[in-house]
This record gives sequence, structure tokens and C-alpha cells, in this order.
Amino acid sequence: MKIGVLTSGGDVPGLNACIRAIVEDAEERGWTVIGLRRGWHGLLHYNPDDLSSGEELIVPLSKTSVIGIENRGGTILHTARVNPKRIAKQDLPDFLIGKAQFDMSTDRYDCTQHVLSVLEQLEIDALIPIGGDGSLRFAAHLHDAGFPIVSVPKTMDNDVFGTDYCIGFSTCVTRSVDSVNTIRTSADSHERIGIIELFGRHSGEPALISGYVASADRVLIPEVPFNLARFAEQIQQDRRDNPRNYSLAVVAEGAFPDGGSIVYEGGKDMTGQSRLGGVARLIAAELRQTYGLDVFTQSLAYLLRSGEPDALDKLVASSFGHMAIQLIARKQTGFMTAIKDGNYDIVDAGRCMQGTKTVDVDQMYDTQSYRPRLKDVLGMPMFLY
Repeated sequence: MKIGVLTSGGDVPGLNACIRAIVEDAEERGWTVIGLRRGWHGLLHYNPDDLSSGEELIVPLSKTSVIGIENRGGTILHTARVNPKRIAKQDLPDFLIGKAQFDMSTDRYDCTQHVLSVLEQLEIDALIPIGGDGSLRFAAHLHDAGFPIVSVPKTMDNDVFGTDYCIGFSTCVTRSVDSVNTIRTSADSHERIGIIELFGRHSGEPALISGYVASADRVLIPEVPFNLARFAEQIQQDRRDNPRNYSLAVVAEGAFPDGGSIVYEGGKDMTGQSRLGGVARLIAAELRQTYGLDVFTQSLAYLLRSGEPDALDKLVASSFGHMAIQLIARKQTGFMTAIKDGNYDIVDAGRCMQGTKTVDVDQMYDTQSYRPRLKDVLGMPMFLY
């Protein structure tokens, strides 16, 4: 057996631990593993008629070559945000011009057939893509086209539908809590209001859990549009109630005000998705202009993606990697590794397209006070999914 593995989308801590587990388990079975650099982008730019174009995209992997990588952040295979089913004209490789199928409904090119041809030329028997919601949607599409895949979910947002947990989430929460408590010292010293922006496009789970653990005064999440005037009064009252005369709020990047819309920092990635960012600055500007408050903002962004994964992410990533190889050995392809109700499990690869994973607001959030509120902890999973 020849196994291909790739990482796609945003990087998260734990990717390398998953890669190592895949390689070790496969080699013990006498299989070979090759890494595909830059995820779907690498396969898109592999020219079957020019073999030299693929030399830097293919990485032979062995037990020896992956020693110690589980302690490194990021991904040794590199990554990119690309969906080969939706390629804009300007992003289409020259050698595919006139060959790729144009989809009038999306005004983009569908390069699925090219990806399948590359996988066939590389003689890959099964593919393990490690990615977030968008990346795994294309993986499910490949499965529907007849190629054997086993998907592995990763994302800081923990929002891949079909699994309670994704690689990277624990480290995201750990880093967020550390950062909030570090920033707290400056808010305290200067007696200011701090607005800290975290990940969370559609799901406020990273912000909610981080704010809960770090004892932030208020937490704003995408699932509940916030009333800026009410929030302003609350955060001022938090400051007055604190003997140290400061307050802190945690805001998910996808949060937005009543009657408003999600804030974007400008520009789009290769998948056509607009880049989020700036809601903390919007809130701070309003607090300064309307209420004359002394406010500072901090976006944690890439600080949460960088560096060594924590112990839980190493454990889950390694387990997902072993599961992927075990499924292939049992000829069970077309699945995604998952955690359900605290147990390792599998779901159909297309499950990620069947819904949107968001915070259970009724169970976990007070929509009036903008604070985490766990109504009944008994019976809930450890990570409060």
C-alpha cells in the first residue's frame, strides 16, 4: 500500500503529531507513505506532463524522518487554503488553462479531475487529508468521485460538523487563557478596559471556553448579536466593581452587533473566503468616541496557531493518525475520524457538509449579560462541547 498524506487550510499545533502516527503505523504494516506538500495547492500545481514540477511537492516519509516532529508546531508538509473545486481564473495553473472544467454556477474552475489524475499517476492507494471544514469538504468530494480517503479534522475553531473535537482546539484554549491572563496585568496597571479578539468565524466556542476559564468579564460570540450600548454599560460597570479599576472582554472574530454585520479586515483567500478581523477595534472605537473610555485592543490571531501543541492535542492527533491507518487496513475508507461523547469514533466523510457546529446558547450562554453560564454541568463532556 502507498499512502498519501497532506495538510490543508490554516496550520494548528498537533498536525505533526498526526503525521508521525500515520507514518509509524503504516511502516509497521510494510506500507510506504509520501507527504504531499502545500495540501490541495500542491496537487493542483503538479503537472503530470512535467515530472520535475512535482519534485518539491513530494516528500517520502519514514519513521526516521519523522522522529521528534510531534513536538514542533505547524506542519512539516506546509499548507495552503485552496479548494480545487473552486479555482478562480487568476489562480489556475498555466498548464490547466483550456483543460479545467468551468463551473458557470460559481464562476470558477473545477479541477477535481486533475487532482484525481495526479493521485493516480503517483500510484497512491489511499489519501489522508488533515484539514478543517473547507478542506474536508473537498476530501468528501474526492470520495464521492471514487477515490479512497480517510479524513482527519483539525481547526482552532473546533467547528467541523460531525466531531466533538478537532486537532488544535485544546492548544488554542490553553494559549488564549495564558494570553488573557498575561494581558490582564497591563489592563490592571493602567486601569483600562481591554478587548481581546480570538478565533471563531461561525462558532464562539474558542472565545466562550477561553473567557470562561480566564474569568473574562464579558464574552461576545457569533451566535448572539450584541447590543453595543448594553455591552458598553456592562463593561464600564465591571470596571467600577473591580477594586483594581479595570475590566476585560473576550470577543470572537465573527461576533457582530445588532443590526450590523461581520467585520472583515479586507481581501480574500484563494478559496474566495473573506478574511475576518477587526470587531475588537470597532467596539473599542465606539467605546472611545461615544463614552470617552480608555480602551485598548489585542488580536491574538497567529499567536494561538504557533508553537508546540499541548499534551491533549498531541494525544488526540496521534490517536487520529493511528485510527486513519487502521481504517484503511480494514478497507473502511470514506470516513472521518471523530470524537463523540468523549469516545473515539468515525463518521461519514461527508458529515462535515451536513450542518454547522455552533455553541449551544441555551445551555452555555447568558444572552443578556454576555457571559458563559453552564445551566447543568452534570452529564456534559469534559470539554463542554
